[in-house]
Amino acid sequence: MTAVAADTRAAARSRVIPNYRRRRLFVELAAMALGLVLIVWTLAPIYSMIMVALEEHGDVFTEAIWPAHPNFDSFWIVVTQGYWYLEYFWHQFGNSLYIGCATVFLTLLIGSLVSFSVSRMRIRRGWLLTNAALLTYLVPASFLAIPFYRIMQSYGLGNNLWSVIAAEVTFATPYAIFIFQQYGRSIPIELDEAARIDGASPVQVYFRIYLPLMAPALVAVGTYALLLAWNEYLYQFLLLSNTRSMTVPVALAQFLNSDESPWNYMMATAIVYAIPPVVIYYMFRGRMTAGLTMGGVKG
Repeated sequence: MTAVAADTRAAARSRVIPNYRRRRLFVELAAMALGLVLIVWTLAPIYSMIMVALEEHGDVFTEAIWPAHPNFDSFWIVVTQGYWYLEYFWHQFGNSLYIGCATVFLTLLIGSLVSFSVSRMRIRRGWLLTNAALLTYLVPASFLAIPFYRIMQSYGLGNNLWSVIAAEVTFATPYAIFIFQQYGRSIPIELDEAARIDGASPVQVYFRIYLPLMAPALVAVGTYALLLAWNEYLYQFLLLSNTRSMTVPVALAQFLNSDESPWNYMMATAIVYAIPPVVIYYMFRGRMTAGLTMGGVKG
């Protein structure tokens, strides 16, 4: 009787294992299919941009999967500023770079100083400051566009790059404070205390201990701030009206004002403009992941 029961259990297990394997295979195939759909969905717009940029001006709206006569003339026109909408391209590119670098510097400076003061120097009720900064995200940025525009005009900063920088820093700093505070909890406070016993001032502790140990978080937040400033359009459109003071995203919109929009030049310009943030992201993606992961789990 025992032998019969053992044989029954063995037969049941033999049936369960193939069923489990079939379910696992089905789940894996479904995951692969979903992943393939997501990859195609993500890469299709990029492929379309490249295809349009490689086409001749009159062949932009053809139904071909690949251009019949692909060429890099559009990129050459962009680089040499050979079209009248592109006559200030490199100047506008410089404006975007200036805004991005200034936004990164000020965001890192303000965010790290606030987090250092609140968490390392133990300022009383400092949590009110950090929570108040995070509460600003409850108001959508688009709702603040007109008030911010009026404030910049009243301070004489209309059509000035620093008005855009002020807006970008305002929106990036609360996130920076949050990440720095969370990441800073992984740094032992005993390091600060030992340095102060040895006679180090708070400024020396900030520059020699706090900032070097915060490098992954600085890279993560700096990359975020750069991408925010690099891709922002609404505030740049509202605050910058002169052709020479425009950034590339605002200048790209000017292409649509033409009776015959040069889509191939527009796509080539967008690709050239997208290269710097892509390169920066892949250069620092390891540190960026480490900074965001550490800042997300500490608390």
